[in-house]
Amino acid sequence: MLERPVDDADDLRGYHFKRLMRKRVTWIATLVCMVAAGVAATIFVGAAIGGGAAVLVLAISLIVVFAIADAKSADSFFELYAQQRGLALGGRGPLPPATPLLSKGTDRYAERTLTGQIAEGIDGTLALYTYETESTDSNGNRETQYHRFTIGLVEVPDCARRVPELFCQQKFGLRALEKFEDVFRRSKERVKLESEVLDEKYEIFSAKGQDAVWLRRLFSPSFIVWLTDEAPKKFAFELVDGNLCCYIHGHKQDAADLDAVAAASSTVGARLREEASE
Repeated sequence: MLERPVDDADDLRGYHFKRLMRKRVTWIATLVCMVAAGVAATIFVGAAIGGGAAVLVLAISLIVVFAIADAKSADSFFELYAQQRGLALGGRGPLPPATPLLSKGTDRYAERTLTGQIAEGIDGTLALYTYETESTDSNGNRETQYHRFTIGLVEVPDCARRVPELFCQQKFGLRALEKFEDVFRRSKERVKLESEVLDEKYEIFSAKGQDAVWLRRLFSPSFIVWLTDEAPKKFAFELVDGNLCCYIHGHKQDAADLDAVAAASSTVGARLREEASE
């Protein structure tokens, strides 16, 4: 199983599918269900339908085995990823609601966590994070929406005094509406920096009254270049009272993307620590 690199959660799906299909219990359970469905359909409907019912059960059984193999493949990948990087793997559980993203929804949780040194000198947590919201249609039917992110959490308490709140978000909406929108922001103000490229890609906000000179030093030319040219696609981060949450949309289940989120989180965390120590 470990003779070739395991790069993502699907790499071992074929291995687990074949392993499950070689087990006697799999075929015994499948044959029992096929016979039961075929006999029942034959008695109550007819012989032709009985044969079809048996084939249908076989198809469903294969789908079920494939789904189990898919889940086991993901489990194996994360176990190997954690082992190879010296991280502690955790399952589903809550995360502290330390930033706006981590406080959203009617329910919120991490489906997997990877905790430890995510980069040299930087301790933190990678997590597949989900928050849920509910909506009701015109017929009164309730529906749950699942909002999934891959996040990196790093504690940077030294910068809490300098910058209690900082939000670097992907830009959306029309630039012409920015001033109009800012009028209605009560607790946050837009941070404007002398970089057209950064301004086109990100919206940056801080709590009102924060040290503007310190914020300008934080967003040094090299850090701006990293944000615009090297950060993962659709990367963003939130900082509240020394709790840094970096994130991208979707649950990433391959080594390259997880490494990218870890590296990005450590880069932002290191930059905040560096400037806080000045």
